[in-house]
Amino acid sequence: MSPGLTPAQRHELVSSQQVSSNCVIKREEEKCMEMMASDDPGNDPEFGCPWMWDNLTCWQPARIGEVVEVKCPELFSQFMSEEDYELGTVSRNCTMFGWSETFPHYIDACLYEETGSNHTDTYYASVKALYTVGYSTSLVSLTMAMVILCRFRKLHCTRNFIHMNLFVSFILRAISVFIKDGVLYAKEDSEHCFIHTVECRAVMIFFHYCVLSNYFWLFIEGLYLFTLLVETFFPEKRYFYWYIIIGWGTPTVCVTIWAVLRLHFDDVGCWDMNDNAAIWWVIKGPVLASIMINFVLFVGIIIILVQKLQSPDIGGNESSIYLRLARSTLLLIPLFGIHYTVFAFSPENVSKKERLVFELGLGSFQGFVVAVLYCFLNGEVQSEIKRKWRSWTVNRYFAVDLKHRHPSLASSGVNGGTQLSILSKSSSQIRMSSLQAETPAT
Repeated sequence: MSPGLTPAQRHELVSSQQVSSNCVIKREEEKCMEMMASDDPGNDPEFGCPWMWDNLTCWQPARIGEVVEVKCPELFSQFMSEEDYELGTVSRNCTMFGWSETFPHYIDACLYEETGSNHTDTYYASVKALYTVGYSTSLVSLTMAMVILCRFRKLHCTRNFIHMNLFVSFILRAISVFIKDGVLYAKEDSEHCFIHTVECRAVMIFFHYCVLSNYFWLFIEGLYLFTLLVETFFPEKRYFYWYIIIGWGTPTVCVTIWAVLRLHFDDVGCWDMNDNAAIWWVIKGPVLASIMINFVLFVGIIIILVQKLQSPDIGGNESSIYLRLARSTLLLIPLFGIHYTVFAFSPENVSKKERLVFELGLGSFQGFVVAVLYCFLNGEVQSEIKRKWRSWTVNRYFAVDLKHRHPSLASSGVNGGTQLSILSKSSSQIRMSSLQAETPAT
């Protein structure tokens, strides 16, 4: 597993990497072959047993009579708890006839009856199905929300423009996950472990850019709301350009630096494995920083809301105040991505399966929740949709009415709106004529 993964990126990377266990074996075999090539004591008479790769573990050369003990292969870390994996070991004895069989056997030392390959494969298949449904649901709902916010001009304001950029970042993130899974894990085998194409690496660059952009727009949502609450005079339009630069420009810089460093210092495979922790911090650092700052902003906003709700200018008893505060807090959690802080700074190997499900369940459906709360259930959006619906219904009614009462207008090919305007003008002229007729001559 890649070291130092960020909370949200872990569920995309780890769940996909562990779809096929062959990748882990191929990677270990590659490392073993590199060590064999750099250190070959085959001609040294002191070593009775040479290097050996047994398709699971790399065994270093040993002298006759020596017992070599190694940890359980990394492959089994997927099936074991962290404590059991650290304690599990297997051994081989170097005899005059060569290496002995492993003792205890891999299955006895590294697996237990209640855990097994089939159970684990089913678990990760379920996890993949979960985030596929989550991202698909988010993609559809966010696309509908974007159409609504773009369609109605009365909804065009700085606040909704920021929401729209956040929606776009969620859409790109979902698309990048589907593209990555389609390119790297279309086949349930180990072929993708050694893909070195430019297209494959471009997919990984695009994937990291989309995830980073999503985190930064979550950060901008928090920053915008906090600034709106603390500043009396807030030049929204001027700040909005800086938000665009931060939201889309900063991820571009980070991903570009990461790609250059990978190309020069860790140009291995498709860049989907992050064994070099120092280079990975170029991606991980900004993500953790945005999560931490957003959490601080979240706490600050809650404090401001408490102060405002307790103000004597705001009516309501104490229970209604706390009810409004709870509602405001719940609405801010998905918008700020506060749920990412649960596992953001915990050790990598703590509750791996629980954290994977937690982050997938909330992470993949986060876009759907945000679209529902900040578009579909938004009072301003609902009012505008109702207004447009009433306008359309009225126009349709008059168009049908005109068709029956004025067939000549209907047959002329004029649309309902034009017919309505013609009728209005005719009615006005008739009223003016009648008024002139009723006015006595002077």
